Amino acid sequence: MSSALEDPTLERHFKGHRDTITSVDFNCNMKQIATGSMDSCLMIWNMKPQMRAYRFVGHKDAVMSVQFSPSGHLVASASRDKTVRLWVPSVKGESTVFKAHTGTVRSVSFSSDGQSLVTASDDKTVKVWTVHRQKFLFSLNQHINWVRCAKFSPDGRLIVSASDDKTIKIWDKTSRECIHSFYEHGGYVNYTDFHPSGTCIAAASTDNTVKVWDIRTSKLLQHYQVHSAVVNGLSFHPSGNYLITASNDSTLKILDLLEGRLLYTLHGHQGPATCVAFSRAGNYFASGGSDEQVMVWKTNFDTADYGEVLRLQQRSTSVNGATQTEDRQSRTSRRVPAQSHREEPPEAVDVLEIPVSHQEKRSQSVSRASQIERDPGVKSSSSQQQTAETGISAALASTLEHIVGQLDVLTQTVAILEQRLTLTEDKLRECIDNQHKITLQLRRSDSR
Repeated sequence: MSSALEDPTLERHFKGHRDTITSVDFNCNMKQIATGSMDSCLMIWNMKPQMRAYRFVGHKDAVMSVQFSPSGHLVASASRDKTVRLWVPSVKGESTVFKAHTGTVRSVSFSSDGQSLVTASDDKTVKVWTVHRQKFLFSLNQHINWVRCAKFSPDGRLIVSASDDKTIKIWDKTSRECIHSFYEHGGYVNYTDFHPSGTCIAAASTDNTVKVWDIRTSKLLQHYQVHSAVVNGLSFHPSGNYLITASNDSTLKILDLLEGRLLYTLHGHQGPATCVAFSRAGNYFASGGSDEQVMVWKTNFDTADYGEVLRLQQRSTSVNGATQTEDRQSRTSRRVPAQSHREEPPEAVDVLEIPVSHQEKRSQSVSRASQIERDPGVKSSSSQQQTAETGISAALASTLEHIVGQLDVLTQTVAILEQRLTLTEDKLRECIDNQHKITLQLRRSDSR
């Protein structure tokens, strides 16, 4: 068993879109990647070399968001044409379409059980739909500007939304009430998502920052100022211990949430990096940019030894990785000379274009280029390979022992916090009821 921490590597490089890529997602079977683009097309890329890519034509304007269903049998796409389409990601490219909003649909996302969809729009609303028959269920209406993103929590009970009104809102799906609003960003909030534990959220903003909050205590856990331009998107590693971000400064940043610091800076896109997503298992991630490129990276730093640490963490069901960083300061990385990876000669990608009524075959050439900057505090694989195996084992045993001890402390802390949270929720419910009564009284007095 090796504990070498290796750099991410660029595995595949796809080109076939004709404009900026807006969204990227992996199929759970790891055989396909879906991307949306300002060119109004949805594309399905096959991970197997020499396998044909599919271009799905149907939307009449830019595709703003795409996501595979949890089962991988459907792909949802949201568009500037105000519609949402559900596609079968096969050669036929069949889809159903429904008018979802009265403005651009910026975001579409499945619930973890695959039964519901949540959409966010420039009409300032968040809407929830059934996947079966695409039936409208309800609308969430408290944002006062465009809503850029909306996601279900892992358990499906909450929804988080991010808006150009500079707020992030947490909604209760059952009561349809906004239970908290975060106002701490200095710019518009481009993207938000839940931590895999469901207890935290992360948000990417036009103020160049990434922030992580605990939604139980409404406390800011981490604040990263590692980008020099607008942050467009982010994705949590399935373990919950890493976060990857994409920015207009052309870079991807990998953040270590346990240590509260920058781990890697990845250079590959020529121009803004617009979207990024980890695969369901976390062993790959994909990015898209204004350069019309789709890049697929192998994670590598998620090693076998780290898997053992993860198994230990999973034994404590009430503790999550992000909570451990509550009192730690985030730090930015000092830059080190970039490492250039030599890639293979350009490969050809067959693109099968699938409009509503006909099919067209197209070939695109692909070029490759990537650079990686590693934080000085992170050892390279070559330096770690020089370490004796006995030293690694001792260090690992010590680390695991320390983590188990920390988890015990955190378990007790979380139990206390949950008690306090229950009391806070009761008080909050009273306040909301009182506020509702006051509002009704004011309305009555105004009507008189």
